[in-house]
Amino acid sequence: QVVNYAPFTLLPSAVPSALFEQAYAVQQDFNLLVDSISQNKEFLERTLASTIKVDDFTARLFRIYMQVLEEGLAQSVFLGINRSDYMFDCGVDGTPALKQIEINTIAASFGGLTSRTAAVHGRVLKVLGKPKEASHLLPNNPSKGLALGIVKAWELYGSQSAVVMFVVEEVQRNIFDQRCIENELWDRNIQVIRRRFSDVFEKGSLDDARRLYMDGQEVAVVYYREGYMPKNYNQQNWEARLLLERSRAVKCPDIATQLAGTKKVQQELSRPGTLEELLSGHTEAVTRIRATFAGLYSLDMGKEGDKIAAMAIADPDRFVLKPQREGGGNNLYGEELRQVLEKIRDSPERTSYILMDKIKPQPALNYLLRAHSPLQVSECISELGIFGVYVRQGKEMVMNTAAGHLLRTKAIEHADGGVAAGVAVLDTPYLV
Repeated sequence: QVVNYAPFTLLPSAVPSALFEQAYAVQQDFNLLVDSISQNKEFLERTLASTIKVDDFTARLFRIYMQVLEEGLAQSVFLGINRSDYMFDCGVDGTPALKQIEINTIAASFGGLTSRTAAVHGRVLKVLGKPKEASHLLPNNPSKGLALGIVKAWELYGSQSAVVMFVVEEVQRNIFDQRCIENELWDRNIQVIRRRFSDVFEKGSLDDARRLYMDGQEVAVVYYREGYMPKNYNQQNWEARLLLERSRAVKCPDIATQLAGTKKVQQELSRPGTLEELLSGHTEAVTRIRATFAGLYSLDMGKEGDKIAAMAIADPDRFVLKPQREGGGNNLYGEELRQVLEKIRDSPERTSYILMDKIKPQPALNYLLRAHSPLQVSECISELGIFGVYVRQGKEMVMNTAAGHLLRTKAIEHADGGVAAGVAVLDTPYLV
């Protein structure tokens, strides 16, 4: 076992305050949108129809979703913890604009570690003789905000003796990030257990009322920090996931909400009329959400998809090719994008990807501090994430809030990948 410090920037990075405020202002709208999608069976069926034919992972999630719906949902309280990620796109005239990269609806990480980052940067600025600048850094505590969502779901579940279960990976690299949230729960006298899918398969059970038990303890909330990539599953793990989804416990996320975070759904949302359909009566929310969208294109089979594939092959540097995957490090750029699209341009396999305009942020200089890496100044770009938390009981929205932010920064030579993928490092926004 090796403990390394989490990677971070030496200095905080400049972020335009207007865009920072815009990202916070739209988060409750995105929470409503994700929740609305998760309740809309027709929309999910229609949107994912082409994807589930060619993407086995999404197809298996979808089968569990349909099975649970047919059986009738035992769960009545729903908890969403998501993170909406943005970059600052410097358009033709150089004015930065907030553009959404993606929304993560499962295992959205770094709420814990980023709660400590502002203090680190405040100390660095003081050491450099800049106490005034240090005082400008905003306090930020997503771990508390995320925990309060779990607490509310636990309370609404209504059993004082029930526990919160974190579903974690076999080998846990990012454990301290999770501990921050876990400690917030212990501080409120809520017992937390950590289990893997394999433990659930061996020891999990449902009673007649579909209450979930682990080692004889009733589970009120299941918080997934695992389960978003194909390699997280073997046959037993799929069976464990089905058992969890069939239970009364509050899943964060339930399988419908995980499907709401797929890239295919993201691309469908950019089609004219889709947001209006999903958020009818929320015209201002629709306007705020749409303002953050970058260009997204469908590669479905047919004339429109053919045209878009040809456009991307002709000018690959304009675009990003995204598969239906979470966890970073999966996207394709430039020459690699062109080669993959040329190979699959006439095959239904292309429908498992979406195409997005490449965002061009303004680079800045910083030092990226990583265990066992040389220290050098790098040209860097940053990505801002806003954590959203909501709790719904039946049809009533009980909680809907933005719970804090995350800034990640990476050297410009790395096209793709986050902190967990070993590319980006933790940062703090310095509002300008």
